[in-house]
This record gives sequence, C-alpha cells and structure tokens, in this order.
Amino acid sequence: MAKMISGKGVDRRCVLGMMLSAGACALALRPVAALAFDDPKDDLLKLLPSFKDESRRMLLQLLRSPEFTGQIPAGVVKDLLSVERRTLPDLMNGLLPLAGTFSHAPISNFRVGTVARGASGSLYLGFNIEIPGQPLGFSVHGEQAVLSSAYMHGEQGVSAIAVTAAPCGHCRQFMQELSPNGAIEILVEGAAPTRLESLLPQAFGPKDLGRTEGAFPVRETKLTPKTPISDAVVQAALDAARKSYAPYSGARSGIAIATRPGRIHQGSYIENVAFNPSLPPLETALVQMIVAGDDYGVISRVVLVEVNGAKITQRSVTEAALGAVSAGVKLEAVTVAEG
Repeated sequence: MAKMISGKGVDRRCVLGMMLSAGACALALRPVAALAFDDPKDDLLKLLPSFKDESRRMLLQLLRSPEFTGQIPAGVVKDLLSVERRTLPDLMNGLLPLAGTFSHAPISNFRVGTVARGASGSLYLGFNIEIPGQPLGFSVHGEQAVLSSAYMHGEQGVSAIAVTAAPCGHCRQFMQELSPNGAIEILVEGAAPTRLESLLPQAFGPKDLGRTEGAFPVRETKLTPKTPISDAVVQAALDAARKSYAPYSGARSGIAIATRPGRIHQGSYIENVAFNPSLPPLETALVQMIVAGDDYGVISRVVLVEVNGAKITQRSVTEAALGAVSAGVKLEAVTVAEG
C-alpha cells in the first residue's frame, strides 16, 4: 500500500460531517450521497482547499449522485482541468485526499488514497480496506482497489496511477498483471513520473506462465447456469463471474452484494501470476459498495457464482470475510459450467 494521506488519519464521513457543523462527526454513519450541504461554497473546502469553488461544486454534485461508483467521467475530468488549469498528474495528485476518505482501516488506522486514469480518460478513486478480525492477507491495498474499480467499469486499460508514496512490492506485482509491459505511470507528488518497469525490473509476469496478455482489456467468458436465472442478484453475480480474470486456476468467480437501499454491487475475481496478490471477488465488490456510499450495515444478500469443479474455490474465504463485516448475512453459493 502507499503512504497514509495524512498523519491525522482523515475519515471521509467525519470530515464531511464537520462541514455541516462544528460538532465532532455527528453524521459519521451517513454516506456522502445522503448529505445535504447548506452552502455550496463550503462543500469540499476543508478537504480540497487548493481547488476552486467551481471544481468543488462539480465534485460534490458527482458524490451526491446515487449513480456514483467511484468514477469521475472523462467529461468531468476535462472540465476540472479547464477550471483548475492544472496538468493531469497535478489534478490526480490533488484528488488523493478525497480518495483517502473512503478508506476502511480499523486495524492499522493507516488510510490510503489512490487515483487511476483509465484509457477512456475517466479517473477512478481508490482506497485501502482492512477486514476487522481477519488476517492481513484479506486486506485490499489502495492500488488494488483503484485498479479493480477501473476493471469493473470495463476500462480497456489504465495509463497512470497517483499514489501518496511509491507502491509496495505487493502492489507493484498486482499492477504488473494489468500492465504486463510495465508502461503504467506511477505519479507521486513532488517526483517525476516513473514507469512501473522502473519500479519492478526483471518482473515475473503473465508471459512466464505462458500468457500473452494481462487482465486488460476486460474479456467475457461464457458461463452456463444449471437452470435459467430469474433472480437479479444471482444474475449480477453471474455477470461478474463472466468478466473475471482467472487464467492460472481457471476458477472464474463473481460476487453480487445486495443492499437494503436497493443497490447491487458486483465484484469479479482478478487473478495474479504470483498468486498471493490475486484479488478475491468479495473484496472487489466491497470496493464498489463502499465508494458508492453503502456501508456494511446495509448488506442484505451476498451471492457467489463460481465454476463447478474448479481447482480452487472462493467459498470459505468469502464466508470468513463476510462473517467479519456482516455477520447476519449468509453467503449464497451458485455453481455454473464453463462454456
């Protein structure tokens, strides 16, 4: 993971809550989309003080939208660049404090923000997630989160990622799967852009196990359920499994999280040639859920779809992680055939 964005450990809901009152985090459990700011001039002033009022209004409008899923569309990025008169790397670095406020870090209190640029020109917000009470291997690093968000939005690739410090080795290996040629630029404020190949020389990559391509662009595989599906949550999990990337195990899988507000959040499994940096589908879905403004407490159903008879299964680790974040929800598992 990258370095914490602030020594004070900024908490997104607390910071945004304090914009409404001088009290200490009275709105700590309310997602951004539910907040109603009294004065647009104060909307993100404390969090992004160097941004112009017009830029903060654009960002607040985006955050308030019920359709927000961590993506800043290319058109909005263009408008922000025009208003701010910044370079794209400067804009991405400037957005890191906003990204970091989505962090869930109950173990380390070490909050991380990341911003990635997709091939479409859109930007994505990423952050770290730690699963309370579970081994540290269950954690999602900020770089993994932002790249998985770009993946779930169907990007054809990621050209750059902004971080608060040089990525750890775990994240470099994860990034290498999504940029096998090492061309992705790493942006750290105050330093010159650096290509991944410079941070991970003599990399072990997909080609070492006979692959000619990495995880991007996102490709779909035909998966066939045993019986027709009429359940929207199961269908969403199946769609996520079809988009999963599992070239080494063949164990395609996907998750759908349904919440009481009526949303469905998807997560695809993203495998890595080094195995351990692979990102399970539940963690990918949690990234989508958290950035959309839903918290663990509103989870109502979780469905896992995976290939029958595959070399590995996500079921046991998913049940363990789900039990830690939403103990009252039982995992529903569905198997399908490939082809």
